[in-house]
Amino acid sequence: MKDEIERRCMMKYDNLRMFTTAKQLARGTKLIGRCLGLVILLSLSTAAAPSNGVILFLGDSITAGHGLDLSQAYPALIQEKIDAQGWRFKTVNAGQSGDTSAGGLSRLDWLFRNRVEVLVLELGGNDGLRGLPVETTRKNLQLIIDRTKEKYPQAKIIIAGMKVPPNMGRVYGDKFEAMFADLAKHNKVPLIPFVLEGVGGVRELNLPDGIHPNVKGQQIVAANVWKVLEPVLRSKVKQSKARSAKDA
Repeated sequence: MKDEIERRCMMKYDNLRMFTTAKQLARGTKLIGRCLGLVILLSLSTAAAPSNGVILFLGDSITAGHGLDLSQAYPALIQEKIDAQGWRFKTVNAGQSGDTSAGGLSRLDWLFRNRVEVLVLELGGNDGLRGLPVETTRKNLQLIIDRTKEKYPQAKIIIAGMKVPPNMGRVYGDKFEAMFADLAKHNKVPLIPFVLEGVGGVRELNLPDGIHPNVKGQQIVAANVWKVLEPVLRSKVKQSKARSAKDA
């Protein structure tokens, strides 16, 4: 059933190019968001409940693994690293190609139907490519953080930083890049300075479009994320063991 729903989701995504008006595009994007949300819920319901909780990767095409199989996207590679440690966390890829900070915010109700232990927030890149006001993006990301804390106070949040191409202008680019560090500092959460570090602008590590990481590029992205995520997970495992020992 999950495979069939996922197939239909991908068909809806492919058909986005058929929408000719902004209203139709917004409607189509909303439907896809709900469809992918259902796939995520089914994935969680059919898998064994992880004792250490869910790691939710909320992002855009970088997280979704645009042009690749889901198994090649960095959230799946992170799952392999977690399994190698013997930790019982479940990664959930909530990446959606083309998504903005506003789009991610609108998807939270679907995604929060399962308890989130860690949120990796990888959004804002498409806002920057569209030249949206930095303050608008900052507000949306802060709302995502606030709603996460409100829904799951115990959840840890990690912010993935992004940069925009030089053609967006130096002033805008500097302000955009600084936004992620400011959010991390304000909320006292870990920051991945630049999620595409070592990948962005490197032809051999990206698909022919020059924007999206290829298989090797995703492996480097996974390493960038793991460098910050691993200590957070290790701390949570330690806390879980301490609670179990206390209850014994």
